Amino acid sequence: MRTLVLNCGSSSIKYRLFDGERSVTKGIVERIGQDDGDVTDHRIGLERVMRELDPHLADGGLDAIGHRVVHGGEEFVEPTRIDADVIERIRAQIPLAPLHNPANLLGVEVSVELEPDLPQVAVFDTAFHRTLPPHAYRYAVPEEMYREHGVRRYGFHGTSHGHVAQLAAEHLGESLDDLNLITFHLGNGASATAIERGRSVDTSMGLSPLEGLVMGSRSGDIDPAIVFHLERSAGLTIDEVESMLNRRSGMLGLCGDMDLREVERRAEDGDASARLALDVYGYRIKKYLGAYFAALGSVDAIVFTGGVGENQPDIRRRAVDGLERLGIDLDDELNRRADPSDGPSVIHSTSSSVSVLVIATNEELEIVRQVRHVVGAS
Repeated sequence: MRTLVLNCGSSSIKYRLFDGERSVTKGIVERIGQDDGDVTDHRIGLERVMRELDPHLADGGLDAIGHRVVHGGEEFVEPTRIDADVIERIRAQIPLAPLHNPANLLGVEVSVELEPDLPQVAVFDTAFHRTLPPHAYRYAVPEEMYREHGVRRYGFHGTSHGHVAQLAAEHLGESLDDLNLITFHLGNGASATAIERGRSVDTSMGLSPLEGLVMGSRSGDIDPAIVFHLERSAGLTIDEVESMLNRRSGMLGLCGDMDLREVERRAEDGDASARLALDVYGYRIKKYLGAYFAALGSVDAIVFTGGVGENQPDIRRRAVDGLERLGIDLDDELNRRADPSDGPSVIHSTSSSVSVLVIATNEELEIVRQVRHVVGAS
């Protein structure tokens, strides 16, 4: 079965073609609709994608298309085959994710227009967290804010958290239903998830992907009163504060750089702002690790994934340093040499009662598996 996975942003289309579970080719069309680009809209961008795929489809063509959609709200709790009704139901979720869902939906609509006879499936970042209990997903706000406006925790990066959790279980030789895990997806966006016997029971991102860990350009957790303070004190509008917290905060706001490799280099050279940024970043991860350890009661394994989680041993060290009393003990040499490209890397010491693993995520492959399940392929 040949499956095309699409991830459409406001000015880009990322794509990867699979034959079964084998990745055949991938690419990105960028600067869509921008003055310095040569692709005026997403339709032209997707037409370019299809042309680029032609050499790989000469002997058969596509069988299905899978779309990454950031927010499914309470409406979508599993991968869903796309039709006109589903498109309108996805559109209804836009108020919950105004920065992400419009672009995702645009990609869906154009793709359905170009390939109306192909089965197409929406896979939602929020779906893995459908098992959150009310005490974890409800905010302490008036009931009508939840009932009428959907104000609750939804969680994101679910495709990644679910994928690496299953790989961790396979590595440990256990059923996922028998394990308690804490998974960290650390990249430009970052999130933590507490997984109890295969079910997400808490996660750091909330109504939007802004809450939780410090990220590349997103603030993560803040006192909500900061929004009102900046409106009064700095004269910022709500839209300006939202843009600042999403695009000019996080590591970028702390030290002017969102590339962790560059931040680490600067810190090694004595840059105080870079050192502070790393301290804040690592401390926030450790706080969530401790909180989720308490929520779960016992933990079998901690998993690091994502571009930072897979490649930055210093961040992994900061996340677990000093937690030996919780049974977490890192082996510095294994941590330094970890390479998850060929499978999970073990980075805990022999005295550690909690496994610590580095596992490469593959959200596109997970989307392919979910698409195959929906369309009935074996």
